[in-house]
Amino acid sequence: MKKNPLIQIDFITTPTAKVTTVKELQSFWRAIKHLIEQREKHFDDVWKNGSEEEIFAELVFCLFTPQSKAVSCWAAVNELADDNMIFTATDKEIAEKINKVRFRNNKAKYVVEARKLFTKNGKMKIKETLVSFKDIHELREWIIKNIKGIGYKEAGHFLRNIGIGKNLAILDRHILKNLKNLGAIEEFPRSLSPAVYKTIENQMQAFSKETGIPMSHMDMILWCKESGGIFK
Repeated sequence: MKKNPLIQIDFITTPTAKVTTVKELQSFWRAIKHLIEQREKHFDDVWKNGSEEEIFAELVFCLFTPQSKAVSCWAAVNELADDNMIFTATDKEIAEKINKVRFRNNKAKYVVEARKLFTKNGKMKIKETLVSFKDIHELREWIIKNIKGIGYKEAGHFLRNIGIGKNLAILDRHILKNLKNLGAIEEFPRSLSPAVYKTIENQMQAFSKETGIPMSHMDMILWCKESGGIFK
């Protein structure tokens, strides 16, 4: 068994807050801004100093997260890394290991398919692929098109977590509900087609400029105001 090679990350505990107005949101942001910046530094370090394997592990994490808890998904990634399975195991072996991840059989297959996509001459080359794109939106579209199990939310989540997608929206029901309640969007969407996703992303970016809160901070604020912490 090899030592886990991944960059480790802890859950940062924050205060909880009742945020119903923009002023309350800005006040809460100022109170926890230093903690969010601490987490952002971690994301930046993944890109600047992380290995190809560490960046791929972040992709695996984002493949696991749909309809599963983030902390449990990262624990599953670490369990795979502990046993040197991320880059060697079959989809069946991975599925058996990640029993706390929902839809684990499909997600295990997605991991193996993504691994094949980024493996060249027997070595992981994901960073080499990502840096070939000069435009972050073009890169996001390529990821969605070429990696099974990844949509706009997961692609944005992955790119944010490796420090290169700071102005992309990570939209889920929780974020959308809060954006609606704060007046950033007019209505909660019935579905998130690519066109609707991009429209709301533009509205969220406008809201970010109006409030002075960076896009890269916004989803973390909206999550931790209720959960009491910052993770990934």
